Amino acid sequence: MTITPFKAKISPEIIADLKERLARTRWPDEISGSGWNYGTNLAYLRELAAYWQNEFDWNALEAKLNQYPQYRAEINGFGLHFLHVPGKGPNPMPLLLSHGWPSTYLEFSKIIPLLTDPASFGGNAEDAFEVIAPSLPGYGFSDRPSQRGMSTTKMAELFNHLLT
Repeated sequence: MTITPFKAKISPEIIADLKERLARTRWPDEISGSGWNYGTNLAYLRELAAYWQNEFDWNALEAKLNQYPQYRAEINGFGLHFLHVPGKGPNPMPLLLSHGWPSTYLEFSKIIPLLTDPASFGGNAEDAFEVIAPSLPGYGFSDRPSQRGMSTTKMAELFNHLLT
């Protein structure tokens, strides 16, 4: 297994491409006054697209994505992204956190400090954890499976490599 440090970086070209595609959106017709009765409300969808095109703060997202140490591990030819946040205590216990579907490791951003540094929140340093939080295959910065067979058992095997 090869482990390399990782930082999330969203290129300006990707952001520009997204904004251009949003600007070129061909909006469908909508039955007057239908609201959500026939699918997504068009006014809501237009507002959401405008937010992503004109207001979303990509720099703030990058900062949030990079607030914890990240890595990529090459495990049997599969690239797995994960956070590894050391605990601040005398003997932190390893704790693997796995996000749900569809989601990301950002679910854990508020609880990681509580788990890794309980003394800073009124707890005991002896209760600290060393947090490992992988991105599920196909999500975040992990590789997407290129063949069938990525099951929960296969994911558990990949995650197990991070703990050994």
